[in-house]
Amino acid sequence: MVQTVADVMTPAPTAVDVSDSVQAAARAMASEDVGALVVQSESKIVGIVTDRDLVIRGLAEGLGVDATVGQVASEQLVTVGPGDPVQTAVEVMRDAAVRRVPVMDGDVVVGIVAIGDLAVTRDPASALADISEAEPNR
Repeated sequence: MVQTVADVMTPAPTAVDVSDSVQAAARAMASEDVGALVVQSESKIVGIVTDRDLVIRGLAEGLGVDATVGQVASEQLVTVGPGDPVQTAVEVMRDAAVRRVPVMDGDVVVGIVAIGDLAVTRDPASALADISEAEPNR
């Protein structure tokens, strides 16, 4: 039986608005203990913002905490569907050189799949799988 994205994704990812501040996004990541948030504009998913985006495209470029998520979010949105085979997610992530992908059911975001989720599923004995399953260090 082919494993689907729905089998490995994290459901109901946290979303922020494109106009929210970088600080608000960082606080949401901290409170939810996640490294990526889905970015929306008027209830439409337009991108993704990661902890790395906040640092590299925000702080490192001299933007303050009041800069908007839209200023630092990834511009090229690639997605997968919940019914897609896991292999499709692997290929999409490899081709786009991304580590996390929103899972869309039509126009609705239903999850997010990360490289760690794929490692746990496809290579549970790997170092990445071990790290991904470890308790967070808060």
